[in-house]
Amino acid sequence: MSSGKVFLGVIAGAATGALLGILFAPAKGSKTRKRITRRGEDYLDELKDSFEELLDGFTNKIEKVKDEVSDYADKKLGKLEKIDKDAKQL
Repeated sequence: MSSGKVFLGVIAGAATGALLGILFAPAKGSKTRKRITRRGEDYLDELKDSFEELLDGFTNKIEKVKDEVSDYADKKLGKLEKIDKDAKQL
């Protein structure tokens, strides 16, 4: 499942929950508005956490690839230096 679909699902769920909360609210309007605001903040915090986890995952993958490329380049450079040294000895 793509992250775009997950994001849209979260937004749609939050909007649906807010709408149903307003329609079937047993409390006064001021309490309902406070509750909606609190839940909206909770959803936003969850969304931020999910985004940070996604970003951390990408960052870790990028660092891993960077390290692998660096190691590969160092190995190839070492081989080239050895070939150059052997060629100079001839």
